Amino acid sequence: MATLDEAEIRRQIDKLVAAIRNADLEAMKPLYAADVVSFDAGPRLQDVGIAAKLNNWSEAFRFFEHPIGVEMRDVEITVVGDMAFGHGFNRLSGTLKNGTQVGGFWVRATYCLRKIDGGWVIVHDHVSAPMDPGSGKAMLNLEP
Repeated sequence: MATLDEAEIRRQIDKLVAAIRNADLEAMKPLYAADVVSFDAGPRLQDVGIAAKLNNWSEAFRFFEHPIGVEMRDVEITVVGDMAFGHGFNRLSGTLKNGTQVGGFWVRATYCLRKIDGGWVIVHDHVSAPMDPGSGKAMLNLEP
């Protein structure tokens, strides 16, 4: 049975999905801590702070027409006091600005959350794709 905190975190995830679908940076802002640390799928090893995190999303949104297809699957959440973590699989899909339909690819995602002033916010996220050690290339054809 889900706890009240887990249910609230799932509502926050639903808000994040809706914000991604609509490319709504303002709706994303309250979902992240001001000093969020992000290990995102982009070329940098880490980004720190809400401005950097929103910039990552802004860069991703440049490629897609709206609404954007977004799926989060198999999300597991563990809550201990005022800290929580979740993990699952995410995929963005949709129509690119050039009109090409893309099904996207699955990535692994981990979220660390903290209860601050009575609400859950993401303090750390990590997105990755499995890699082939022989070639050093990401394996983007895997499905959960």
